[in-house]
Amino acid sequence: MTDLRDNAETHAGGPYADIIAALQGRNATYDMLASVYFMPLTAEQVEGFAAADLSAYADINQELAEGINDMTRYLAKRDSGTRQELAVDYTGAFGCTSSWKGRYAAPYESVHTSEEGLMFQGAYHEVYQLYRQYSVERAEGYDYPHDHLSFMCEFLVILSNRAIEALEAGDVEAAIEQLRISRDFLKAHILSWFDTLAELAGHLLHTRFYRGILKFTKGFFLFDEQLLSDVIEELQARSKEA
Repeated sequence: MTDLRDNAETHAGGPYADIIAALQGRNATYDMLASVYFMPLTAEQVEGFAAADLSAYADINQELAEGINDMTRYLAKRDSGTRQELAVDYTGAFGCTSSWKGRYAAPYESVHTSEEGLMFQGAYHEVYQLYRQYSVERAEGYDYPHDHLSFMCEFLVILSNRAIEALEAGDVEAAIEQLRISRDFLKAHILSWFDTLAELAGHLLHTRFYRGILKFTKGFFLFDEQLLSDVIEELQARSKEA
């Protein structure tokens, strides 16, 4: 079984090199988002974000453009206190040490889709069963519930790597199946509640960086939903031509 939070290595090549490269690019972004929502950033991660070139995303949609602008402008003014400021902001919102009107911006699907606003509700069990169905389990040492946004991002990376492996083996139908599962999961278990999380977190966050992260994340999810549909359509077309 594959562990959430573990990263598999992939190699581009063959007739599907362009599609593999696109899938590897989305994997890198999902890995980045998984780390952002999992815990406060380290000093090294802060510097990594400051050095990252996200300009390729800037022209895709307004959410991505605004998110990149916010993150870039905040980090351009970083100093010795930036990491601590970001840590406090993360902990207040996503670490649930602060609330807004009695509600918490916990990055779990159940919290935002259940009437009670609690963890381990219906969505949690659905996600847990999906992980089991596709032979994915939580890595040792991680105690968060399975419907944590970070684990969901890593689940999409795992499915994407499986699609890449299928393409490298010439099994287009298997790749299409993994991408369909990915698209359905993104729509049903991430896009279905992310707006609620983002709106609530927006009332709790103080730094422009994390406000930008929320915009970037939403923009990327929307972009990825379309990308998955386009790749599936492209693979279907190439399969018919073969």
